[in-house]
Amino acid sequence: MSSFTDLSLPTSEDEHWRYSRIADLDLATYEPAPTPEGGAVDVPPVGPRSALVVIVDGRLVASEVDAALEAKGVTVTSGGDVAGIRGTRFDGVDALHDHLVPEVVTIDIPRGVVVPHPIVVVQSLEAEGGASAAHLVVRVGEDADVTVYDHHASEDLAALVVPQTELDVADAARFRYVNVQAYGPRVWQLARQSSRVGKDATFSTTMVALGGDYARMAVESTMVGKGGSGAMRAVYFGEAHQMHDFRTLQDHVAPNTSSDLLFKGAVADHSRAVYTGLIHIGKQASGVNAQQTNRNVKLSEHAWAESVPNLEIENNDVRCSHASAVGPVDEDQRFYLESRGVPPEIADQLIVLGFLDEVLEGLPVPDAVPALRHELVAKLARTES
Repeated sequence: MSSFTDLSLPTSEDEHWRYSRIADLDLATYEPAPTPEGGAVDVPPVGPRSALVVIVDGRLVASEVDAALEAKGVTVTSGGDVAGIRGTRFDGVDALHDHLVPEVVTIDIPRGVVVPHPIVVVQSLEAEGGASAAHLVVRVGEDADVTVYDHHASEDLAALVVPQTELDVADAARFRYVNVQAYGPRVWQLARQSSRVGKDATFSTTMVALGGDYARMAVESTMVGKGGSGAMRAVYFGEAHQMHDFRTLQDHVAPNTSSDLLFKGAVADHSRAVYTGLIHIGKQASGVNAQQTNRNVKLSEHAWAESVPNLEIENNDVRCSHASAVGPVDEDQRFYLESRGVPPEIADQLIVLGFLDEVLEGLPVPDAVPALRHELVAKLARTES
């Protein structure tokens, strides 16, 4: 990392990094991850799949595509330069990503192709003290239909990961993307997800953030085609001293577009959560309908959550709303359950799981939900002990 000695990383004085822990990042403690040795990788239980892509420390190590889809032109390739639809913001973390990324992994879905089962992407870390950056591009052709399940995980190791994902949704395409983050407790994540939604296209992104020490995700979705729609969903759960940091942008460039955001999180022990979101309506974007909702439940007096929704509207023919909340478990709900014989610890578990389940039950890969619920139950049990 010596070539980044003079890198000007952002600071918490930058509005986009407000409340963050970027000041704690010490690049000198990491070395660029070496070429992975490969080997077996755990594939999450997601039911039938149409393709499998395995990325270790930012490098593509294996891929397989169903023969019938391969015949229709569905491909997984690697190589080339960073593509770049990540929006107008660019800072030292983006430069660090560009410096570290070894290759661009691209999944192409041709025009009109319907992928019957999810494409599963498994991204793992194996280098202790390693710094790595995966760059995943998914291009969905006109009138195509696909679901991508992108699972990020690691053992208990110290690592810095700076992944970026670009999702390009052509006109009239239908694309559902799921990102699950289950890193070990000593991993730092500085991630960015950028999407571009075309005319009459439908896009949804769902994030489940469970692991990491400091886990940041910047999510930007731009509605560039008339009639396009986008949905953002997230579930996150912090324990011990974890921090989850979400920054979102719903950017409406074209008219008659819509977007809907719902982020729900829980913070326990001494954990922290940050949500900062912006709905931007451009001058030409008339007839837009956009919502933004963030709700957090505190399970400890020492836990902390910050929720900052924002609107920037340059057209008067729009419907926009935003809402946020941070608070403890509802006492009336707890009393209702306890009055019917439910023990207090079970009552709290039921309330929290029900609170988060609003997002989980809509996950476009339903076979993945039981394992995710199981991990949430395990985190709740650890915070109660």
